[in-house]
Amino acid sequence: MQKKLHIKKGDQVIAISGNEKGKSGTVLEVDRTKMRAIVEGLNIMSVHTKPNAANADGGIVKKEGSIHISNLSHIDPKDGKACRIGRKVDDAGNKVRFSKRSGEVIK
Repeated sequence: MQKKLHIKKGDQVIAISGNEKGKSGTVLEVDRTKMRAIVEGLNIMSVHTKPNAANADGGIVKKEGSIHISNLSHIDPKDGKACRIGRKVDDAGNKVRFSKRSGEVIK
């Protein structure tokens, strides 16, 4: 059984440790089996590609590498700093995620 993660595709996150510490971006993809996420603009790596139909010349392409989930934290929608999240049921009976720092609902 896969663990429920606090980070989803489309979330605004900040790197809290590692080489990318302090940088932020949007989550593009989450791999729940490996507990890793690909974040836009973080962990840029050079990938050597052979020539193909899409890229006739081949060469070196820059793309985002994955980062472990434990190195990422949500960005508080109110002040833009790292925050933890919680889950609660709102007035309409829907489960929502909220910032424990400010209490704002995370969409």
